[in-house]
Amino acid sequence: MAIEIYAEPLLSLLLGYMLGSIPFGLVLTRLFGAGDLRAIGSGNIGATNVLRTGRKGLAAATLLLDGAKGAAAVLLVQRLAPGQEHLAAAGALLGHLYPFWLRFRGGKGVATFLGIIGALQWPAAIAYAVIWLSTLGLTRYSSVAGMTAALATPVCAAALGRFDLALLFLGFALLVLWKHRGNIERLLAGNEPLVGRDSDG
Repeated sequence: MAIEIYAEPLLSLLLGYMLGSIPFGLVLTRLFGAGDLRAIGSGNIGATNVLRTGRKGLAAATLLLDGAKGAAAVLLVQRLAPGQEHLAAAGALLGHLYPFWLRFRGGKGVATFLGIIGALQWPAAIAYAVIWLSTLGLTRYSSVAGMTAALATPVCAAALGRFDLALLFLGFALLVLWKHRGNIERLLAGNEPLVGRDSDG
C-alpha cells in the first residue's frame, strides 16, 4: 500500500531527472566534431558555452533541446501521472543542474527552466523569454539576463493568480541563482565578460 502511494511521485521525479540530465550541449559538440565542451571556455554544458566553439547552430540547437527536455518531462507526466507534474519539473531542473553521468556538474538551468515554465504556465514563459532577451540585449551579460528572467518568473506566476506555481518557480529561481554564484562574484568584481567573449555564462 505504501509503495503504491509513493510509486507515482518517485517515478515522476525520476523520469524528470533522467530527461533533464541529458547533456545535449556535450552530445552535440562531440557529434559534430566541436570537441569536448567541458574542455572549452567555462566547461559548462549549456548553450552559452557551446557558442564559444564558434558553432552558432549548435548553440541554438542546445538552447532549444535543453528547453524541450524540461517541457517534455512535465507534459509526459501530466499524461501518465496527472498531478505529479511539479515533481517532474523539479526532477528535470535538478537533472540538468546536477547530472549523475557528469559527476553532478551540469548546466545553469536557464533554458531548461524556460521549457518547464512553458509546459506549466505558458504566459509566464512568454514573459520569461521577453525579459531574458531584453536584458541580454541591454546588458550583453548572459548571466544577468538568465538570473533576471528567473527571478521575474515567480512574480509573473503570482500576478496571473497561480501562487502554487509562484512558490515552485521561486524555488527554481533560487537554484538558478545558486548555479550562477561564480558569475555574481565576477559581476561584483567588475570582471564578468560580455556575450561574445570568453566567459563563464
